[in-house]
Amino acid sequence: MAVMLGFYGLRRSEVVGLRWDSVDFEQNTITIQYTVTQYSLDGKRYIAEKPRTKNESSRRTLPMIPALREKLIAMQNEREEYRKLCRKSYNNDYLDFVYVDEVGERIRPDYITATFRRLLKKHNLRKVRYHDLRHSCASLLLANNISMKEIQDWLGHSTFKTTADIYAHLSFDSKISSANALAGGTAFAMLGDGESGS
Repeated sequence: MAVMLGFYGLRRSEVVGLRWDSVDFEQNTITIQYTVTQYSLDGKRYIAEKPRTKNESSRRTLPMIPALREKLIAMQNEREEYRKLCRKSYNNDYLDFVYVDEVGERIRPDYITATFRRLLKKHNLRKVRYHDLRHSCASLLLANNISMKEIQDWLGHSTFKTTADIYAHLSFDSKISSANALAGGTAFAMLGDGESGS
């Protein structure tokens, strides 16, 4: 799940909603096309499966990196082992979902959030929101000179404006870093040496 969170920057509804028919081992792609959300009504918590993403732009096909491919294959093998061990106790209702627990129950969106908090605490890391991983993903993409348009497609934002509004400061921060690097480096000194007052 860590690859899905950090590398792909998926929303938690997209992680929980991932199904095996969205995983293409031949083309090495994953398609984000389903979501599972959680909501409260009259003091009770409910789970809603949706055969769609947050918006049309959120439906996207992404390349499957080798680490994810290996993990997904291992998860398939693990699942079969659990089904053999649990037999009739195994819940077969969610066989089409990628992320289920040892007895076949589909994980809940709040499980991701709680697990993320525990992971931070265990490793004495600063508290951040789970959703901040999407920002980390965008930051890494920007740092590698990926355009805003490409980041929009990767994260599944509905409009370019959404991406630009959220991450424009990151782009400007990179410009500041570039300016500081030039000001403190040999490039600036070379420019100064060649100055003739014009």
